Amino acid sequence: MSNLRQEFIAFSVETEVLRFGEFTTKAGRLSPYFFNAGLFHDGATLGRLARFYAQTLLASGVEFDMLFGPAYKGITLASATAVALAAEGRNTSFAYNRKEAKDHGEGGTIVGAGLKGKVVIVDDVISAGTSVRESVQMIRAAGAEPAAVLIALDRMERSGKDGALSEHSAVQQVAQEFGIPVISIANLDDLFSYLSNEAAGADLGAHKDAVAAYRTRYGV
Repeated sequence: MSNLRQEFIAFSVETEVLRFGEFTTKAGRLSPYFFNAGLFHDGATLGRLARFYAQTLLASGVEFDMLFGPAYKGITLASATAVALAAEGRNTSFAYNRKEAKDHGEGGTIVGAGLKGKVVIVDDVISAGTSVRESVQMIRAAGAEPAAVLIALDRMERSGKDGALSEHSAVQQVAQEFGIPVISIANLDDLFSYLSNEAAGADLGAHKDAVAAYRTRYGV
């Protein structure tokens, strides 16, 4: 799995989905890196991303019956991951939600397979955990069971503001609140390991100190 994690970081850098510099996060922090899964927007990169999701999920050992993608990024991620799982010999159904209920045709907010059994929620990252909470509510309301959350990158940073930082990260809080594992393809430690490797090159290695300082200040 460590090789898979490093391959994913390298892939994200190669496609410029993972960038380095100065970026303001939703929490108002100045971050030395930024990850935007929305930039996996062509067939080749999306297909490769989906394989990372599928392989990570299968390696986790989590039991599951289907996937759920919260609108909007999760829709593409869940459907692409289902395709990748089928290629791995594990055919599974998937569903996603609409932001607004449809008042004609089949109606409702859920599209795709009916929610049942053990459901894995597929998303890009967890910031405040809002989409996960909404997804868990929908899954449980349908009589199904949330089994895990599968994300691309765990930033491993404490939530809250300076002076009032939580002891736990948003990922840890979600796992504790709902009693389900949060599985990530890679995390901040993997990113730091990648930058510390000479193979990353001098240009990327120059960002190592900034990432280390950020991790010391906000990391869990």
